[in-house]
Amino acid sequence: MGYNKRAEGGRYEQIAGKYLEERGYEIICYNYRCRIGEIDIIARDRDSLVFCEVKYRRNTSKGHPAEAVDARKQRVIARCAMYYITANRLPEIPCRFDVVAILGEEITHIKNAFEY
Repeated sequence: MGYNKRAEGGRYEQIAGKYLEERGYEIICYNYRCRIGEIDIIARDRDSLVFCEVKYRRNTSKGHPAEAVDARKQRVIARCAMYYITANRLPEIPCRFDVVAILGEEITHIKNAFEY
């Protein structure tokens, strides 16, 4: 059986989701997809809506996983977030963009990782 990047990504998204839940977040959905792109996790942190990108690296040979969330990826996530907010009629809710970077077994949660 071949290497399945999507299945592995899903596994790390579940790990990230559990990590967030242990810190009081409520997971709204995993893998939100729209015509613009995809958001790994949408969660609620108290009164804020959190759009979260999950990145995994086995080691740092290709850099830290958080570095993979470049400007292009940030634009796609932000546009998906706007689509989600519009589609669900949530214009007044505070939002932020977080990154959960998983390097081997180590999890780093970056709140407000980028602005839009």
